[in-house]
Amino acid sequence: MYSVEVRDRIMIAHSLPDPFFGPAQQMHGATFVVDVGFFRPKLTKQNVVVDIGAALSVLRETLEPLGYKNLDELPQFEGLLTTTEFLAKYIFDEMAKAAGSGKLGEDGRGIAKIRVTLHETDLARASYEGPVGD
Repeated sequence: MYSVEVRDRIMIAHSLPDPFFGPAQQMHGATFVVDVGFFRPKLTKQNVVVDIGAALSVLRETLEPLGYKNLDELPQFEGLLTTTEFLAKYIFDEMAKAAGSGKLGEDGRGIAKIRVTLHETDLARASYEGPVGD
């Protein structure tokens, strides 16, 4: 399977109000490095997996509304624990929608799988990956 990854970063604030999270129950900030991998079994007629420029643009569009925001105050996250794993799935869903809608170019519809990885630090990261269109 062929793959291409693009990267961006995002700074957010949030709290994780559950005793499981210890000190992270309190408001805190996080800076995530976000990698999105696109996979397909065969290259397009242009011998690419996806248009890298389009992929970077869609990732930026996806992250921009969250950047420098308190996620606890955003309506789409009301009452949810915005863990790193949760955010990876949220970004995956947005990237999968973009692939299906043609925002990644016509050949974006042929992407078989996407993987989103959020790096919390150089020591810890979380991912979500799955097929596109399921």
